[in-house]
Amino acid sequence: MLLRESGTLDGESYDLSAITEDGSAGGGVPLGETLLRFTEAVMGEDEGALDRARQEMLEKLGPEQLVDASGVAATFNMMDRIADSTGIPLDGPLDLMTIDMREEIGLDRLPSAANTPNPGALKRLLSRALKPVTPLGMKLMLAMQGKPPDAK
Repeated sequence: MLLRESGTLDGESYDLSAITEDGSAGGGVPLGETLLRFTEAVMGEDEGALDRARQEMLEKLGPEQLVDASGVAATFNMMDRIADSTGIPLDGPLDLMTIDMREEIGLDRLPSAANTPNPGALKRLLSRALKPVTPLGMKLMLAMQGKPPDAK
């Protein structure tokens, strides 16, 4: 969600299907292929693949970005497991803002999607109606956090 909307603010467009489909093109994210290989290796069980992915991250992005990517992967994994194990559904605003995106990239077919009820016709209509103002909402959210609009 944040990547899609922050890209919109910057005039970029990312193919988020790279997350759930063949990510060999990296979804249009700079060095996205490297990041996706690292993510797959972190989530997998092949220690050799993880060693190779870490080395590639070091060579292409440097040690600071390797640490940042590792922290993001670990935090997401932890939060995702807590939400899945307790059955927490998506909160209302996030659920509403991500209906189309979740369908587009296939997140609704994952087992954890069962925790969030399927949207009805009215909710889908409201989601589509709000889509044009989502970038404004993102700018306001960043402003409330004290970040400039071009920050991510």
